[in-house]
Amino acid sequence: MEAGNDGAAEDATGTGAAFFCRLFDARGQSQVVSRCALGACQPARDTLAWVDLCDPSDADIDAVWAAWQLPPAARLFLDGGTVPEVGQSEAFFWVRAVVAGGGDKDRINGVVLVCVAGADRVVTFRREQVAFLQDMRVQQPGRVGVLGAESFVATVLDRLLGSYFKAIDEHELAIERLEVSILGKGACDALKELQRLRRWASRLRRMLAPHRVVFGAMSRPDFRPDEGREAGRHFTALNMRFERALDMVENARDQVLGSFELFSNQTALRTNEAMRVLTFVTVVTGLMATIVGALGMNFGAGLFDSGDAGFYGVIAGLLAMALGAFALGRRQHWF
Repeated sequence: MEAGNDGAAEDATGTGAAFFCRLFDARGQSQVVSRCALGACQPARDTLAWVDLCDPSDADIDAVWAAWQLPPAARLFLDGGTVPEVGQSEAFFWVRAVVAGGGDKDRINGVVLVCVAGADRVVTFRREQVAFLQDMRVQQPGRVGVLGAESFVATVLDRLLGSYFKAIDEHELAIERLEVSILGKGACDALKELQRLRRWASRLRRMLAPHRVVFGAMSRPDFRPDEGREAGRHFTALNMRFERALDMVENARDQVLGSFELFSNQTALRTNEAMRVLTFVTVVTGLMATIVGALGMNFGAGLFDSGDAGFYGVIAGLLAMALGAFALGRRQHWF
């Protein structure tokens, strides 16, 4: 097999290149294959060829399909939508899935990923960069050549599910920060963050849940039965990992509800404390008003002939009573 010249190979290794191809063997060695040498790249026993296409041109796609004689149905599958789906022919199968991207603070983005595999050949296709595929371009893991195309696709899809686990971890971290803020002095600003996290969790579930059709179909015994039990075990394990990811997404939504209950309870406690203070102040001021009203009665008591001394004495008495009442309330934890 011809690997192409050094310049072409160096260009193909770029993590941002539209076309990338690597040939793995069972000895743990690998080599980068240029596009012009792809026709000569025909994997034999214990070798595996992987092509990664990142927003390629139609010429790049047609060149790969012509060199490896991939099914036309898989070619139409590339830009056929965003809904997760799986299809197959006699020698090849193809899968469409959605990677959980980073997005911004208010919305998580999804990147459509298509895998076409069979006969020790794997093609991955996406229109945007995907972090784990960029990492796979530069990493050279050992003995990948012993894997079949099905097992390699299972590896890629497992990394895809890893993007959802990472997103869930970020969501849980945001929930923890929010709850600390709720228990502190930031409860008043928590409602908008709760709304954002609720939308975020719902969006993540809408992205992940449709994959049940894909992973369920791939884990059935009649999917690729000629490829042996090893591929079936990998797909079954992948389906179990998907179910675990879906459970964690559901739990993320429940965590938002739990945080909202915490917010409601803290708001009720703060309101209760405010009402207790207002009630106590009302009682004290009402008592003082009663005393002042009694002093305003038109009786000829000697107290009313005391002049300024009597006036300031009454004021001092009222203040002393108020301070004593507040001290008693604090001591008894009334507010």
